[in-house]
Amino acid sequence: MNADDIAIFLRSNPKFFDQHPELLENIHVPHPHGGRAIPLSERQTVALREKIRLLEGKLAELIRFGEENDAISERVHRLAAALVAARDFAALVHSLNFHLRDDFAVPHVALRIWGRALPAAFDAAGAVDEAQKRQAAAMGSPQCGPAAGNPFVSWFGEAAEHVRSMALVPLGDAAVFGMLALGSEDAQRFFPEMGTLYLRRIGELCAAAATARL
Repeated sequence: MNADDIAIFLRSNPKFFDQHPELLENIHVPHPHGGRAIPLSERQTVALREKIRLLEGKLAELIRFGEENDAISERVHRLAAALVAARDFAALVHSLNFHLRDDFAVPHVALRIWGRALPAAFDAAGAVDEAQKRQAAAMGSPQCGPAAGNPFVSWFGEAAEHVRSMALVPLGDAAVFGMLALGSEDAQRFFPEMGTLYLRRIGELCAAAATARL
């Protein structure tokens, strides 16, 4: 009988060690963290401790993610309440900029809206070329990545040269009528693989609030 035969036998007879418990104390195997041999029962205990340690680490990670999501949800709620309370478009833009910069620590914010009656005095009425409009319409969802070579980085004006990463949030479902651009001097703040759920929600809030006031 070779090792494979023994393994097959033990798998086919799961109650074998229940019927012969004394063998657990007599069988010795290498310790996973050292060269000494230990009883099989002790080896099982070590394995269980390792599993517990891994599960505790995963639980701590899940708790941390949950706390971070709760904090972000609270910020989104505050932003939503501020946008609803805005009495006009000027107040809306002020609230949007304030919360994105203070609550979300986004240093550079640029909003552009087209196809709506908007006074030229607002930065949001700034020029948007047809290529940018087509790109915004084709996005379908927020996009994040480096600022270098991004056609929208110029929206940040004099600060554009300091922006290293960007998030672009198209506004509008059936038809895109604007874009919210977020910029950071940290190259890792907005990266292509990051989740965009909250960015999409912020875009939906911004689009609904702007539509109601224009």
